[in-house]
Amino acid sequence: KLHSDLDKGVGTVKYTLSGDGAGTVFTIDETTGDIHAIRSLDREEKPFYTLRAQAVDVDTKKPLEPESEFIIKVQDINDNEPKFLDGPYVASVPEMSPVGAYVLQVKATDADDPTYGNSARVVYSILQGQPYFSIDPKTGVIRTALPNMDREVKEQYQVLIQAKDMGGQLGGLAGTTTVNITLTDVNDNPPRFPKSIFHLKVPESSHVGSAIGRIRAVDPDFGKNAEIEYNIVPGDGGNLFDITTDENTQEGVIKLKKPLDFETKKAYTFKVEASNLHLDHRFHSVGPFKDTATVKINVLDTDEPPVFSKPMYTMEVYEDTPVGTIIGAVTAQDLDAGSSSVRYFIDWKNDLDSYFTIDATEGTIATNELLDRESTAQYNFSIIASKVSNPLLTSKVNVIINVLDVNEFPPEISVPYETSVCENAKAGQVIQTVTAADKDLSPAGQRFSFRLSAEASNKPNFTVHDYRNNTAGIETRRNGYSRRQQELYFLPVVIEDSSYPVQSSTNTMTIRVCRCDSDGTILSCNVEAIFLPVGLSTGALIAILLCIVILLVIVVLYVALRRQKKKDTLMTSKEDIRDNVIHYDDEGGGEEDTQAFDIGALRNPKVIEDNKIRRDIKPDSLRFPRQRPPVEDNTDIRDFINQRLQENDVDPTAPPYDSLATYAYEGNGSVAESLSSIDSLTTEADQDYDYLSDWGPRFKILADMFGEEESYNPDKVT
Repeated sequence: KLHSDLDKGVGTVKYTLSGDGAGTVFTIDETTGDIHAIRSLDREEKPFYTLRAQAVDVDTKKPLEPESEFIIKVQDINDNEPKFLDGPYVASVPEMSPVGAYVLQVKATDADDPTYGNSARVVYSILQGQPYFSIDPKTGVIRTALPNMDREVKEQYQVLIQAKDMGGQLGGLAGTTTVNITLTDVNDNPPRFPKSIFHLKVPESSHVGSAIGRIRAVDPDFGKNAEIEYNIVPGDGGNLFDITTDENTQEGVIKLKKPLDFETKKAYTFKVEASNLHLDHRFHSVGPFKDTATVKINVLDTDEPPVFSKPMYTMEVYEDTPVGTIIGAVTAQDLDAGSSSVRYFIDWKNDLDSYFTIDATEGTIATNELLDRESTAQYNFSIIASKVSNPLLTSKVNVIINVLDVNEFPPEISVPYETSVCENAKAGQVIQTVTAADKDLSPAGQRFSFRLSAEASNKPNFTVHDYRNNTAGIETRRNGYSRRQQELYFLPVVIEDSSYPVQSSTNTMTIRVCRCDSDGTILSCNVEAIFLPVGLSTGALIAILLCIVILLVIVVLYVALRRQKKKDTLMTSKEDIRDNVIHYDDEGGGEEDTQAFDIGALRNPKVIEDNKIRRDIKPDSLRFPRQRPPVEDNTDIRDFINQRLQENDVDPTAPPYDSLATYAYEGNGSVAESLSSIDSLTTEADQDYDYLSDWGPRFKILADMFGEEESYNPDKVT
């Protein structure tokens, strides 16, 4: 309620309200100043409101007092129940945990005011899940309530938790949640065999490494706590078998380590121990976490292939041994009760197997061809043995035959040496160390010896020093060597081996004399260097080389001039088209032939001056046109032709040919008429060329040519 001291109760004062919630949540009586809530309030939505009130004169509308501010606080009541915001919960705890083992902490939230009354004070309790678990009423911590809870008995638990406000008093609001608790496994159970004896039957033909049976121990634990390791207890027959664990089924797989033989032993008995891999020290007092069972194996008899006396045979034979020589034998037996006979044969795989044969009954191996160790040093093949009673039962063994070497090759120098000696070498100086090689297979301890041949031992130039370790040194026997006197020395070295029979060879070494400095470093071994000490200086050698170069230049120039002169010489070959023009000597049509040639060109000096490229030859080089003296009009043609002839005679670059364009044209109206048969109306056989003989010596060649054709014409009758 609001009231102003100026309010006399006569209705002259009006009260107004503004601020947070004015008109929507709160309203005021303008006359009395009473404030009312016009709707329900929720503290959890808005805990307080700030308002402003003022007293105003009704008539003047002016404030009678300053505006005042006040706060309306919403008082809490217990209208919200506790809630588990994170529920439902999932938790786990190891089995066999002691009483009071921590499991999980739950928390409920109450929206009421925790500072006013007990509306927000929550108390926890278990509605479902006793007597296995308990909860702290204040903190909400869940713990185990029973000892030795066994996962193998019960694994899953569902606990119902209640949270109640008002401190759990009557009338308080409550909320619930579910907690799913799982007991996790611990290794609290040892493995146990379901029976104490396991019986297995195994054929004696079982392969080594194959699985011959399975046994299983049971462990009620889970995961890694149920992993079992199997071991064979040392004892009777345990060394023939092995056992491993199948990771998927946790079974013990018994495998064969060695072959079984029914004829040798028919039964085996041994013990197998099963134990956990991951032990928990808290449960050692329960007892040993392992169990033992007995395994009895009965071996079944089967028809087996023959068995060789050795797993592999190694034999030796000398090369070049005569064909048919027995070098060894293999033996196989049938160990079954029937004891069948055995047959032998070679397992043919390549051509090398044909070098040997085997006796089918006795198993003896003999050579079938001559052997050469240098070609093949070792032969490796297989022998198959089969039972006569059952040929399908076979066994195989490898045979290795080593071909022994016979000393048939002499030793030789291992590599070709390039040996040199300095001109200033001293006596006793080692100029080369040599080694030897032998194509024969050198046995252990074989040694090569080196010496000079008999004819070279008396010469005072070089000697051989045998180091007795399969190497030798070439040493000088005198001081100084001269290349001018002798450039190359040939030293015969005899090399012998130590095998029987002794083989030797003579190897000739070439020693070159070289020029060296004072330290023994080779400066030159070339042949031309020998002539330097004769007395010719470097300048003299340069002068000689210069003279040789000048002579070569002169020869090249002479050859070039000869080739140019030969090109300018008039060609007289009958095959040249330019010669044909000269020999034909066609006659023009005379002065009456005005269409054959424009004679005005001969009289016009300007036309003569035109530089026209000749079409009958290929010009050698581009030349500028020569300046010719002008020819006067009405000059005699003969003088002009003579002038042209003289110019061409003194020109060394142009042959004296006549132009085809000038002289190779046939005119009309010639007295001798045309010699061409192109436009002739008659055939060549109808022509009579006897008149060519009357034209003089210039037409003699043509007369002879056409006269021969008429004489050899088979159609003409004389």
